Amino acid sequence: MHTIKRSMLVVTLLAGWLGSQEREALGIEQKIDALLSRMTFAEKIGQMTQFSGTDARKEEQIRAGAIGSLLNVIGAAENNRLQKIAVEESRLKIPLIIGNDVIHGYRTIFPIPLAWSASWDTALIRQAARIAAKEARAVGIHWTFAPMVDIARDPRWGRIAEGAGEDPFLGAAIARSLVCGFQGSSLADPQALLACAKHYVAYGGAEGGRDYNTVDISERTLREIYLPPFEAAVRAGAGSLMSAFNEIGGIPASANPLTLRQILKGEWAFTGFVVSDWNSIGELLNHGLAANRIEAGRQSLIAGVDMDMEGLCFTPELEEFVKSGALPEKYVDDAVRRILRMKYRLGLFENPYTDPELSKNVLMQADHLAAARELARRSIVLLKNEKNILPLNLENLKTIAVIGPLADDNNAPLGTWRCQGRPEDVVTVLSGLRQRLAGKVKLLSAKGCDIQKAGQAHFQSAIEKVRQSDVVIMVLGEGAEMSGEAACRSELGLPGEQLNLLRRVAETGKPIVLVLMNGRPLVLSAVEPLATAIVETWHLGVQHGNAVADVLCGDYNPSGKLTVSFPRSVGQIPVYYNHKNTGRPANPGSKYNSKYLDVDNSPLYPFGYGNSYTRFEYSGLKIANTRLQTSEDLRVSVSVKNVGKQAGTEVVQLYVQDLVASVTRPVRELKGFQRVTLSAGQQETVTLRVPVTQLGCYDINLQYRVEPGEFRVYVGGDSRAELSATFNVVAAQ
Repeated sequence: MHTIKRSMLVVTLLAGWLGSQEREALGIEQKIDALLSRMTFAEKIGQMTQFSGTDARKEEQIRAGAIGSLLNVIGAAENNRLQKIAVEESRLKIPLIIGNDVIHGYRTIFPIPLAWSASWDTALIRQAARIAAKEARAVGIHWTFAPMVDIARDPRWGRIAEGAGEDPFLGAAIARSLVCGFQGSSLADPQALLACAKHYVAYGGAEGGRDYNTVDISERTLREIYLPPFEAAVRAGAGSLMSAFNEIGGIPASANPLTLRQILKGEWAFTGFVVSDWNSIGELLNHGLAANRIEAGRQSLIAGVDMDMEGLCFTPELEEFVKSGALPEKYVDDAVRRILRMKYRLGLFENPYTDPELSKNVLMQADHLAAARELARRSIVLLKNEKNILPLNLENLKTIAVIGPLADDNNAPLGTWRCQGRPEDVVTVLSGLRQRLAGKVKLLSAKGCDIQKAGQAHFQSAIEKVRQSDVVIMVLGEGAEMSGEAACRSELGLPGEQLNLLRRVAETGKPIVLVLMNGRPLVLSAVEPLATAIVETWHLGVQHGNAVADVLCGDYNPSGKLTVSFPRSVGQIPVYYNHKNTGRPANPGSKYNSKYLDVDNSPLYPFGYGNSYTRFEYSGLKIANTRLQTSEDLRVSVSVKNVGKQAGTEVVQLYVQDLVASVTRPVRELKGFQRVTLSAGQQETVTLRVPVTQLGCYDINLQYRVEPGEFRVYVGGDSRAELSATFNVVAAQ
């Protein structure tokens, strides 16, 4: 009680010295102090408790102040009904905060996050998140469990579909965009959605690519690879984070004081709250860290988790630990303060209800669908285009066969975590092509086989239609349920009979345009020789078919670039561009070096890779100042020319290598990128700036610093860029 009084006195003294935003923040803290002073221990624990859905018992708990948050409650009317119990029938009238998995759209479903990261278009990704927030708030949702910012280097892991790929720099840029898109300029905006960066932390490093599995990495790798996107989300203002299922070096993420208390709440000064993943606190029992749920709750609370999602671990029984001194009550008060702070910032105390009529004028609006189509087009990656078969020369084509189990599938394009997306809203590849080619080209279609099931009974009917065609569009890949949570794979080829179907079609000699639909990189070594062109379309959401038709027919020139490497073989995994050198780098002329006997070390398609219907040439790389101090920016300019016959967009990528350091460094690291659109024959000088402070590393003592020495910069269209120059970072004078 004395602590609360002192806090209120300090707030009062400071209020006269600060601006309006600071005074507003202090005003919120005063309200929290006053509310905390009235709360029983059980009511504090109630604010820290989240359950899924509702029933009569949970409604009584809301009335008693024993639940502070719900998830998976659908619709404004139902949310309002439950909110009414909280704000009109409970003793303290504290509103609920209602969450949902609004990952890549609410009703208007955009491309899965791995797909939209391939656009490298942070502004358009931010717009997609803004639309998702607008739609979700219209039905009474306040909080999304997104963005997922896990770095993933293992495509066997199903949840690679939910993130931005393998690179921490690009991951951080997209994390910032998504937080700003969801939350807007102010959480008080009635169309803002509280963001939740997840899964904190290193969940994407699970051994064997198997979900929920152990992670064992060094603190240096943790800080340099896995933490940067989370820090970017925090710096962008994310109001919440979600603690992960995995352990790191023997400490489960939901009970890890280093990552939660020291780094997040200490080093980064995070003022939001941490929610556990579903029962991740309760799973401390399975990890062997706690003997019962109450002990698990104590450990997680001390480590820094503030809200328990469906774990039944934060209960009033924790008060016994407080009385015994095993749980300082300051941790309980701090957790409640953080949760209440976000409820106040969202304006829930002033405006707890949602107009039930609002969603009628918000969901699936024309501008939302237009944005979904544009982002879907920009997410498509052209992997191969032999003989320039694409775009299709419609004047010379009479009949096209559209073959494959995903050609007319209206479920797979929604991908994993599709929230309230509906298959009936989806434009399939076949329907998109039919609309685009109506009256121009005859389309024949056949499923050929199932996505996963064995059986070749329908091969022959598909082959007959192929023989009647001039070109074949084959739509193959994964169903929606084959990626995402608990959807890991040990083999990454085309599932079921799809590869056999592709081989049979290839035997006809007809040119094949392979349209891939999948939630992860696939192993395409057996596929690549069979197809004339390969178009990676991922799971693109409700506008999937229209976007594919736009690209195949030349209405849009593909500009997508991979954000995760495609392996040649599962045996290479993990394979990623920013690896370290060994003491014996691969050398074809020597036996005793780091290589495979049966496959090249390199991926089939590297990070940053993607073709266009035109070609770009790079030249004239210049560094403005080759001797830089840490207070300066590295300024690199390069000339990019469109040497093809049509307009196109290139993603100019800048990589840096620290040539000699006190600890080993990656062979190169992405440090800048820019989308540039050029008409045929146009040439433009692109200038990229990199603060020298971003060129540091964690030294032998795990202290971040920029070390003086020589660096090499590479600029080009993917991570294999060859155009390079050197510069030096010099010690401060």
